[in-house]
Amino acid sequence: MDKKTEEFYVRLKAELERNNDWPALYLYKFIVPSVGDNVARVEQAFDCMGAVIKTTKSKTGKFTSLSVDVRMKDPQEVIDKYLEVATIEGIVSL
Repeated sequence: MDKKTEEFYVRLKAELERNNDWPALYLYKFIVPSVGDNVARVEQAFDCMGAVIKTTKSKTGKFTSLSVDVRMKDPQEVIDKYLEVATIEGIVSL
């Protein structure tokens, strides 16, 4: 992980610790290219967690946005999940 990415996650963790009582609902938002198994891989990352996942294809169909509403136990679990899905090619976390 590069220094800039690492700094982002350190700031995110501090902000989550300040602004939430844990466990808490957390809303992830991602955009992935609508190719291969990208959407399924995001959905699998949240499998068996009771997540509510909404998907919307872009007008051209080239991209799919995913909103994932899920209860997370603490800020580190939130960050771990971001790092897990970061391996999906072309994914953008919002």
